[in-house]
Amino acid sequence: MTDQRELLELEIEGIINESGENIIVTDSEGFILRAVKNSEEMYGISSEELVGTSVRELEQKKIFNPSVTLRVIQQKKPVTFMQKTGTGKIIMTRGVPIFNEENEIKRIISFSHDMTEIEELKGEYEKLQLKMMRYENEIEQLRGREIVPSDVVINSKAMQTVWGLVHKVAKSDATVVLQGESGVGKTVFAKALHNGSDRKDKPMIEVNCGAIPESLFESEMFGYEAGAFTGAASKGKMGLIELADHGTLFLDEVGELPLSIQVKLLKVLQEKKVTRMGSTKSRTVNFRLVAATNRDLQAMVKAGTFRDDLFYRLNVVPISIAPLRDRKEEIHQLTETFLDKFNEKYDTDKTMHPSALKAFWQYDWPGNVRELENLMERLVVTLENKTILPDHLPFTQKVEEDGVPEYDAQSSSLQEALEHVERNWLLRACRDCKSTYEMADYLGLSQPTVVRRLKKYNIDSKTNH
Repeated sequence: MTDQRELLELEIEGIINESGENIIVTDSEGFILRAVKNSEEMYGISSEELVGTSVRELEQKKIFNPSVTLRVIQQKKPVTFMQKTGTGKIIMTRGVPIFNEENEIKRIISFSHDMTEIEELKGEYEKLQLKMMRYENEIEQLRGREIVPSDVVINSKAMQTVWGLVHKVAKSDATVVLQGESGVGKTVFAKALHNGSDRKDKPMIEVNCGAIPESLFESEMFGYEAGAFTGAASKGKMGLIELADHGTLFLDEVGELPLSIQVKLLKVLQEKKVTRMGSTKSRTVNFRLVAATNRDLQAMVKAGTFRDDLFYRLNVVPISIAPLRDRKEEIHQLTETFLDKFNEKYDTDKTMHPSALKAFWQYDWPGNVRELENLMERLVVTLENKTILPDHLPFTQKVEEDGVPEYDAQSSSLQEALEHVERNWLLRACRDCKSTYEMADYLGLSQPTVVRRLKKYNIDSKTNH
């Protein structure tokens, strides 16, 4: 006849095996006394093999790591954390101590739940979140493209900020001054401001303030009446300011304005009236002013070469445009955009070799986007080769290896050789790029993949520049 102790053993065994939980019971030293029957699926080892084994030994063998039982013994209280098993599963495990009347631990019971599928779902969810963020960014860019020309690239955060500001102020009549080096695209931004405004159906008059001789500036800007001076047209001439009536007046290189013209321009801006040379009659004009300069107007004000009152009249909404060397993540798409443009224009099918594109990344582009556009046109027009190579470029960039050790191809396996090449590319990308997003564009990978590869080779992107 089965005694009470045997019945209790059977009851406990039945509860453990039929509970649906992964349960392990150990003594106070961490030796396993009982284990659920399906433990092999969780740990890769049967319950029969587990019983009698020390959890210290199992932890060392990575059957499960870390051991919740050992933490309970050390801390003398319930412990819960995530654990990885030898079968690659990720489990949530909780260890609970059982005390006797003397407050001594006699047993530790651990309950484990397989979280592998949940973790995988979490990973998929995070990937989905990244996609959603990318789609949101693309939607924002598409919204902005109402005023952005199709050949303009706005991938960098700097450019997205600029285009956002352009889109915001375009509908207003606020005066905008565009600041940036020559070739960054100030004229493109000025056109975008005009095309995004209610004046888009009226003319945009562009004036290059540095290209008109001072002696002709007044007659060109304000116009003149018949006979106003020797050589004047018999019917007189309308000035550029009048031509911009109900439209936009774009003063490019406004820092080149002569002081004598600055005074007269300021009066026009204040009164919205213009008087032609040789006339006493003022004409009312209604225009929106956009100015651009590659000079430091504030420094010119301090030096006395630019009027402070005109500066403050112009500097209502200043927009600074970063040079291309500070937004290199746009070089790839700009290159492809200009390549497509000139292939179509000249009926060719030139392509860029990756090594030439890499040289583009390493070059500082002192002439900015204009230099890049002009170079692409020259290459498309003059090269007989279909593929653009580094040797075809007017600048050369030597790729330094940064002390990366060479490897012996004779003694390395194919896998080792591939890993060596991959690590070298990652190191170069760290050196040439400011962020993992730039690195992703540089390497032609996704940003999460770049992060994983850096972790694989133990490369710190912040200290390898």
